Amino acid sequence: MTTSDAPFPAQQPSSPPEVREADRICERLAAVQQEISTVIFGQDQIIRQTLTTVLAGGHALLVGAPGLGKTLLVTTLGTVLGLNARRVQFTPDLMPSDITGSEILDEDATGHRSFRFVHGPVFTQLLMADEINRASPRTQSALLQAMQEHRVSVAGVEYPLPEPFHVLATQNPMEQEGTYPLPEAQLDRFMLQIGLTFPDAAAERAMLLATTGAQNKQAQQVMDAQSLMHAQALVRRMPVGEKVLDAIVNLVRAARPQSTSDATLREQIAWGPGPRAAQTLMLASRARALLDGRLSPGLDDVAALARPVLAHRMALTFAARAEGVTTDDIITRLLKTLG
Repeated sequence: MTTSDAPFPAQQPSSPPEVREADRICERLAAVQQEISTVIFGQDQIIRQTLTTVLAGGHALLVGAPGLGKTLLVTTLGTVLGLNARRVQFTPDLMPSDITGSEILDEDATGHRSFRFVHGPVFTQLLMADEINRASPRTQSALLQAMQEHRVSVAGVEYPLPEPFHVLATQNPMEQEGTYPLPEAQLDRFMLQIGLTFPDAAAERAMLLATTGAQNKQAQQVMDAQSLMHAQALVRRMPVGEKVLDAIVNLVRAARPQSTSDATLREQIAWGPGPRAAQTLMLASRARALLDGRLSPGLDDVAALARPVLAHRMALTFAARAEGVTTDDIITRLLKTLG
């Protein structure tokens, strides 16, 4: 057989551009998780849920006792993702203008006077609202428009915020003194409520060895804002199966006393999640799948995110609270319907 008669080698089918892009993003996200884990010990699930929130384009509420690394997690996330980050310490005397900015009166060399808007700390890509429930409800509500519309209105003028824009707020347990409950409308703007717990003994031992020496480990940048927005756009293009879609709709509707078919839940739930909860669960499930290197979410993603999505969007009746029923009990009962 001559050279010209030799069979051509089999051609390997090339992956579509979307798949190759997804593979690259998955590799970067794996590196992001690894880099954060070198600074934050024993909080792998918390890291994943926080990254899920950011990938889905939302805001997160970090709830836990002081000293669990909430502030360190947010600052580390800003460094690793390459985002411009600012921190606001919420206190009882904090005013709304301390967050959004205010107008000041300027006078030039000719004596002409004019108002000039001075941007507040909200004009950033990653805003850390530290101990948000230490401030009054009036100041807490200053973030409402920024979180939902990504812009701020001052004196009738609208100022757009940088993109991407995310609020990661920390909240102390309501049992502690000097705290104010967040309004329901603002709670609904937080995509996930993430509860932090104490690390196990092995993680706490590793943390002591890493943070009490002459040098502390510093996180390094892995992504930038443009790469993050590409990943966020990919999340919205990921396909969702009919089974997962139906599970999300049925789960959210079953958590409302007006639409649930469970008579017990109807008596225990005072008010349930709105449509924003279903939107959140859809986007967060996609983002969680992407963090795992998958291009489509499954029922496991929905089940894993049900608690952080629904917990702060539900209220129990007085009778249910008197019987010792908790929101976690309600969500556990709802998850049994997923199959």
